[in-house]
Amino acid sequence: MQEATTRFATENGQKYLTQLCKHFAHKIDVTQADDQGELRFSCGTGYLQADPDGLNIRVQSPDEANLTDTKSVVEDHLLRFAFRENSGPLLWQPPG
Repeated sequence: MQEATTRFATENGQKYLTQLCKHFAHKIDVTQADDQGELRFSCGTGYLQADPDGLNIRVQSPDEANLTDTKSVVEDHLLRFAFRENSGPLLWQPPG
């Protein structure tokens, strides 16, 4: 399994977690409980964790190509929802 993590610094982490989960729930399997969410795409899985200072994101996929797709779909939607925050692309890191 391939994996990557990133953090989106914002005071609206919970809002974006909820927005992402509600948006994707119409298309894929989604689980949301309090400050955590799980998005199960065909290309991989996104794990969201909100806190008062941001949104932590971890994505997991079977291979590098699917990992790239999973990162892209999560990032594209988050940045679209958070357009007022004027943030640039997310900086993805390997685990650890």
